[in-house]
Amino acid sequence: MEAQTTPKLKKPPKPSKPIRELWWFFAAAACVKLLLIPAYKSTDFEVHRHWLAITHSLPLSQWYFDETSPWTLDYPPFFAYFERLLSIFANLIDPQIVHLQNGLNYSSNTVLYFQRISVIFSDLCLLHGVYRLTWKLDSTRQKLIWVLVVWSPMLVIVDHLHFQYNGFLLGILLISLSYLEEGRDLMGGLVFAVLLCFKHLFAVAAPVYFVYLLRHYCWKGFVRGFWRLFILGAIVVAVFAVAYGPFVYHGQMQQVIHRMFPFGRGLCHAYWAPNFWVFYIILDKVLAFLLGRLGFKIQAPAASFTGGIVGDLSPFAVLPQITPVTTFILVLLALSPCLIKAWRHPQPVRITRWVAYAYTCGFLFGWHVHEKAALHFVIPLAIVAVQSLDDARHYFLLSTVSCYSLFPLLFEAQEYPIKVLLLLLHSMLMWLGFSAQFAKHISLELAKSEKKNDKEEGFVIGWVGWSYLVGILLVEISGQFLHPIILGDKLPFIPLMLSSTYCALGTMYSFIWQLKWILDS
Repeated sequence: MEAQTTPKLKKPPKPSKPIRELWWFFAAAACVKLLLIPAYKSTDFEVHRHWLAITHSLPLSQWYFDETSPWTLDYPPFFAYFERLLSIFANLIDPQIVHLQNGLNYSSNTVLYFQRISVIFSDLCLLHGVYRLTWKLDSTRQKLIWVLVVWSPMLVIVDHLHFQYNGFLLGILLISLSYLEEGRDLMGGLVFAVLLCFKHLFAVAAPVYFVYLLRHYCWKGFVRGFWRLFILGAIVVAVFAVAYGPFVYHGQMQQVIHRMFPFGRGLCHAYWAPNFWVFYIILDKVLAFLLGRLGFKIQAPAASFTGGIVGDLSPFAVLPQITPVTTFILVLLALSPCLIKAWRHPQPVRITRWVAYAYTCGFLFGWHVHEKAALHFVIPLAIVAVQSLDDARHYFLLSTVSCYSLFPLLFEAQEYPIKVLLLLLHSMLMWLGFSAQFAKHISLELAKSEKKNDKEEGFVIGWVGWSYLVGILLVEISGQFLHPIILGDKLPFIPLMLSSTYCALGTMYSFIWQLKWILDS
């Protein structure tokens, strides 16, 4: 009798190691960023170099008083401490980088490579935030989010060409959100307080954090709730004490606040920031033109669409001047539905959406908004873009238009192919990623409805979405090629006005879409 052989059992598949794969994503992005080191850099490059010099050459008591350069220190203390840390390494590489006088407008290869590489290394914070938010997801969703965030063309344009440290700061935000999604409210609040001490412009989401933490963490009965509120408040106070304590000791808080909140700069930082105020500015210009034609004496505004920074006033000829208080009220009104939802249903799974919506409100209606602030809501929305087909469609359009709205930051001819290729590659990767993610979902929906229309399978955005994307192409062709041929140097503000208005329509669509989601949820 033959011996019965026991069939060999197949070895279970090895568990995936997302951290190792994420490192490959980061390495690929870093290689591209290293190739872009010699490319265009903005005045922000000298701004941050000078901050290295300020924090290295001067005692802390003089950091917020120095006026050696027009690029004075205007970020909160934690970012100043961060610059101080970087200055230690900069001094070892090239002491002139951190020299207060001799370093002005210093542009050698050493400073170029040091600052570019410092941004790449600081992106490790973003990597950690993305990992914390995705480590429990399935492999397909993980990789799709990594593509959207780690390979974000907006971060490449703003941080690694134009030059800033947004990836580092957004990493801190994502870390905070990851703690909140895990139900670790104290850690989430602590990390957000740290973020505010790095860059105060993230405070737009503070009302959402306050309402959510008060309701979700502190609302546990009178005694227990009061004790939790005390602990949470103590943690936040401790973080701000570490950041601002030395300046309070030197009696400099008024100067620090004055530098951080320069309300005299005017309503708009740049006309190409695609927000609500673009429509307000255009309406004012149209009314001024029509009234002038009708014989009314209208004083033309001093600023134009060609200016990157509007002076110390909001130059409206007909419409009422807008004050910081007005924008503050508008932002709060726009935020109110979200705050009500956060109070009634404080669910951790929704906090990322609510925070992204808060930054959308701040971008649309805020005072002196930077065009780069679109990153504050585009990056968090990448985390929720994989949750449903509607989220994916919304994000595809929003990310595309937001990336396109940053094109004016790279205005030199040699960078034009770079920004176009970045946008096209990003759009292709989004389309392929979302198609792979939602193909099975769409097939199941079609099977349930017993419809066999092949045209409806796959990731689709509808004719409205396609029409809007085609409009971006037409706006770019008209501004980049047709305007110089037809008008030459005449009316140079027209292309920028047209693109900013068109992109503002896309941002308004995103705001309405997110608001509808909040109201319906």
